[in-house]
Amino acid sequence: MSVSTPVLDTLVDRVRDSVALLPRDLADPVRTRLVCIDGPAGSGKTTLAGQMAVALDAQVVHMDDLYEGWEAGPGGGATRCAQWVLGPLSEGRPGKYDRYDWDRGTFAESHRVESAPVLIVEGCGAAPRSVDAFAACVIWVEAPDDERLRRGLRRDGAAMRAEWIRWMSAEREFFAEHDTRRRAHVRLDGWGRLLP
Repeated sequence: MSVSTPVLDTLVDRVRDSVALLPRDLADPVRTRLVCIDGPAGSGKTTLAGQMAVALDAQVVHMDDLYEGWEAGPGGGATRCAQWVLGPLSEGRPGKYDRYDWDRGTFAESHRVESAPVLIVEGCGAAPRSVDAFAACVIWVEAPDDERLRRGLRRDGAAMRAEWIRWMSAEREFFAEHDTRRRAHVRLDGWGRLLP
């Protein structure tokens, strides 16, 4: 997925114009605008996050680094993001998370997340209801199930089909519980076009 310049400009302007900021310790001079890019696996969120990070000079936290494997589903990653990254940042401290190593099946090296004008969190479960009060922009990206599965298997290999099917079921439950699509400020399809 690649987002056209006019669509990217619209998204960037929305973030820059937002007054929503992460709560923070008053001693921390940096006020962070949180951008959450959520939607089903394989829809194009990571690509969009990369484009927006360049345009906004923003750091990106990938939810893929926070899930504890296929079985955990998106909920565990959302909890870890809140505890390890967003909570500390809101208290004026740097966030820190251990990246999940999918090949080894364990958490690996630590990554530090400093206060910055814009932080992008992208991936399934990036926008649980708990971020509503301070997310500058929640973006929903979607694509048809068959296209997402095709993209995922191209990336992860055909042997991962059963894991993808289970994950797709778990993410549907998560999105229904959090009503993520409806709550999003902006909706895009998996080809970068704006949706109603």
